[in-house]
Amino acid sequence: MPANLPPQYYELEREFKAERDPREKLRLAQELLAIMPKHKGTDKLQADLKNKISKLKKMLESPDKKHGARQEAANDYIPKEGAGQVILIGPPNSGKSSLIESLTNAKPTVTDYPYATREPLAGMMVFDTVQIQLIDTPPISADMYENYMANLTRQAELVVLVCDLSTDKCQEGIQFIFDKLDEKRIILRPEATEKPDDPRYCIKKTIICAHKIYDDEFGERRKKLGERFARFKIIETSIIDDDSLNNFKNEIFKALSIIRIYTKQIGKEVVYRDPIILPVGGTVEMAAEIIHKDFAHKLKFAKIWGEGKFDGQRVQRDCGLNDKDVIEFHI
Repeated sequence: MPANLPPQYYELEREFKAERDPREKLRLAQELLAIMPKHKGTDKLQADLKNKISKLKKMLESPDKKHGARQEAANDYIPKEGAGQVILIGPPNSGKSSLIESLTNAKPTVTDYPYATREPLAGMMVFDTVQIQLIDTPPISADMYENYMANLTRQAELVVLVCDLSTDKCQEGIQFIFDKLDEKRIILRPEATEKPDDPRYCIKKTIICAHKIYDDEFGERRKKLGERFARFKIIETSIIDDDSLNNFKNEIFKALSIIRIYTKQIGKEVVYRDPIILPVGGTVEMAAEIIHKDFAHKLKFAKIWGEGKFDGQRVQRDCGLNDKDVIEFHI
């Protein structure tokens, strides 16, 4: 039986064979497997590709000198922590590092000159009772682009594109990043609900941070930014304005499309800390499964407290939940 592989497969296969970075090679192999038709004619190809993926994963899990992995490969993966992973990208001197320093426990290098950030750095931002992981990254410009940035961007749940309102070239710097990532098959969009026609592409939900707002004395740069990128959510920030930073936290939380669910023991008061994190539209059963799969299986019903609900209302496992709902499980 013929394989009947799509044209994109052969182009991607050439890239896979030429690639030397093991993490990028792994990503390409996984994309090849994803776009390969699944039928008897491709059984051997699927098996060979799965074997290559397995070997690449083992190589990356236990790297050594004989594999020849480049040092930069270590920078393109940061383990996810907290309620969501958010990557900050932007032109040189846009203020990513100063934001990270102001919002997290991380200590990035903050200077008045560009290109000070050479490697990604993660820190935890606290919003209400949840922690959200922010990642500081090297700048993206015509003079500098780190190859690991593509994979680092792909893995994040949300992209924050930081725009420096202190310079008249802020729009050009942002547009360059849109174009550069498009070259890497990463499409920045206000929402990531649609799937690209070409499976090799990745759509990432993106918001724009209009940073250093007080350096835009008459608001002209902010106005032009809004006109040029009208479809995107734009958040104004300044490290000297706590209200703007608090608003930034709130908008990041909303953009992640997640909700906080608190649990209480029967007959006891709720403790508002360490909530269960669910996607918007999450259910009682999904919350129970996060605690333990067996717990969800044994669940008889739950009682729920929250806005728009009767206190202690008895609900079934398919009941939808809202942000800050409180659940009491009964098994």
